[in-house]
Amino acid sequence: MSLEPYFSTRNGKAYLSSIEDFLASRNAKILKGKVNLIFTSPPFPLVVPKKYGNMQGSEYLNWMSNLAIGLSELLTDDGSLVVEIGNAWNSKIPTMSTLPLETLMSIAKSADLNICQQMSWNNPGKLPGPATYVNRKRERITDSFTHIWWYSKNVHPKANNRHVLQPYKKGMEKLIKRQKYNHGERPSGHLISKEGFLTHNGGSIPQSVLNFANTGFDAEYRDWCKKNEIPMHPARMPMSLADFFIQFLTDQKDLVLDPFGGSCTTGKSAENLKRKWICVEREEDYLLGAQGRFT
Repeated sequence: MSLEPYFSTRNGKAYLSSIEDFLASRNAKILKGKVNLIFTSPPFPLVVPKKYGNMQGSEYLNWMSNLAIGLSELLTDDGSLVVEIGNAWNSKIPTMSTLPLETLMSIAKSADLNICQQMSWNNPGKLPGPATYVNRKRERITDSFTHIWWYSKNVHPKANNRHVLQPYKKGMEKLIKRQKYNHGERPSGHLISKEGFLTHNGGSIPQSVLNFANTGFDAEYRDWCKKNEIPMHPARMPMSLADFFIQFLTDQKDLVLDPFGGSCTTGKSAENLKRKWICVEREEDYLLGAQGRFT
């Protein structure tokens, strides 16, 4: 596989390479200690493999743990690694595998990283599944979320939640306007101060369950792939998810790396937000399609 840039833009480069080859390359040696954020969604350990390939069991756990060591060496001292991994089900029975959680814990241990926070991405538009047990036998409910774990080298990585504030709800806007609310001690024992919620801080602090629908987006990418008869990546994340972490954990001109670039959603987000970026992807078709994001 080529380690030369497959294509490049003003702020970034996409490499046609496996992440193993990339980490062993001269490019990775140059990047050691220079990457501010590694944000990625690696292949999930699915029972039914996708076209892009899925390892399973201890093979998957060992693979991800070993990659984490090499990836962590690329981070700046205040840099972050953010990994999204979905749930997995055991074969032929309606029970869940612990492999995703084991893998996420092993990443921290093998690469000696801190776990800054565990988050979830909830996709309210996700189709019901697993179909056999949700749609047909009606034994389970829709599995709509994935795990997102945020790791770092030191306990105070670069992060600023002011950059990802969300609009106040109508009730909060009314409270700030009337400058009065029910303060005092709650049944839980928490003491709510008399004036703590009266200041307009520009928005509310996000919660650890991130709600981003993954429907009705990517029209430009889809049109490009269709026009050029290029296969689309089958597991694309919403741009809003990449936007969130890039804004939260980096500043403009920082460097963002996605070692499983896919259709370069991370790269496009970084480009839009004026960050430098690198994406690594082993499948040529997916990088051919990714160019449609930057035309």
